[in-house]
Amino acid sequence: MDWSRVDVTIPDRSGVATSIPGVHMAGFRYEGTDPIDIAMVAHPAVTLLFDLGDHGWAVHDRAGTRAPGDAAIGLLPGRVSFSGSAAGECLQVRLSPVLAAQVLDTSALVGNVTELDDVLGPAARRLGADLRDTTSWEERFALVLRFLGGRLDTRRTVDPEVAYVWQQIHLRHGRSGVHALAEETGWSRQRLWSRFRAQVGLSPKHAARLVRFDRAARLLAMGVPPAEAAAQAGYADQPHLNREMRSIVNRTPLDVATTPWLAVDQEAWPTLMRRAAGGPSPAEGLTAPGRARPGRAAPRVRC
Repeated sequence: MDWSRVDVTIPDRSGVATSIPGVHMAGFRYEGTDPIDIAMVAHPAVTLLFDLGDHGWAVHDRAGTRAPGDAAIGLLPGRVSFSGSAAGECLQVRLSPVLAAQVLDTSALVGNVTELDDVLGPAARRLGADLRDTTSWEERFALVLRFLGGRLDTRRTVDPEVAYVWQQIHLRHGRSGVHALAEETGWSRQRLWSRFRAQVGLSPKHAARLVRFDRAARLLAMGVPPAEAAAQAGYADQPHLNREMRSIVNRTPLDVATTPWLAVDQEAWPTLMRRAAGGPSPAEGLTAPGRARPGRAAPRVRC
């Protein structure tokens, strides 16, 4: 696809869009004519996608599941791609696993990809329709936050110990042992393992693995050499990093560093889009990490 025809908008951090911890959103507008086929990369969040166009974009996983553009993607999904045949718009909403457990029916996320109805019920279609009736990205962001805030009032809570362990795994970039975290909560390792898996969907060990991978992927996307990225992300060495990348997404560090994808975080994607369009890398003059201006579309780089 022609990445120079993609605009990306993120919420204004000074506004209401920052009022629910654990929510990260981005709006994508594609005005090109080439078919879309974007490889998405595992991320330590549950991802909700809303297809806001008229041409039927879809999400596919390695098991052959095909969901319409209004889809949910669970943790550690393996190889997932986003495809379409024409211009359109898409809203990506990422939820921390703890928040996802509070507002979604996460039992439906046992597989890789599922339709939004499966995790949100009939409300998914109403929200999707409201989003498509709205043309302003800021209004769309606000709609999602009001919707999620309403579900926080009625859904089940997550054990404080589970929330704490996820927070520490995230803050420590996946470099804390399960035994140490269990001791900090006062729980046994077995109790932590059981409750964490039941509420988050992964064991603490696999959650830490995913967070380490995400840390390495972001560093690679911003131009950090693989050996240095491996060290900063907590891998024993570069071969260890290579094996994990192959295991999680079946890609090499070079692939991760140079391939644009819809799921990459808002710090890295502008840099990747510039590279894909033949523009300068961070070392050639971009202000790393190439962050877009809040509330505005990312700069287009024409080929």
